[in-house]
Amino acid sequence: QVQLHESGGGLVQAGASLRLSCAASGRTFSNPTMGWFRQAPGKEREFVAAISRGGVVTYYADSVKGRFTISRDNAKATVSLQMNSLKPEDTAVYYCAADPKLPGPSWKSGDLNSWGQGTQVTVSS
Repeated sequence: QVQLHESGGGLVQAGASLRLSCAASGRTFSNPTMGWFRQAPGKEREFVAAISRGGVVTYYADSVKGRFTISRDNAKATVSLQMNSLKPEDTAVYYCAADPKLPGPSWKSGDLNSWGQGTQVTVSS
């Protein structure tokens, strides 16, 4: 099992940037791919981005492509999500996840091994 803890959420205006971080501990070697999901009020949880162990393979939802960038620092066991040009529709609780599956369409199901508790991101118009 991997323990995940998100940080960096907050309240920003539309067009601003925000950086989320997720610290991992535990059996990270067995869940090498890490990523982000989000869930807005009244909506289902949706995939945002994922990154492979070495950082070479990344996969993004179409809704964030070109605005969000996922990265990781394996020495610190962290994964980050740089969010630029934020829109009100980006408002959601953002969750970190870890799983053995490589980044790709299979991540969209949300059937993953480990999850964090989430951090709130609110974008005002």
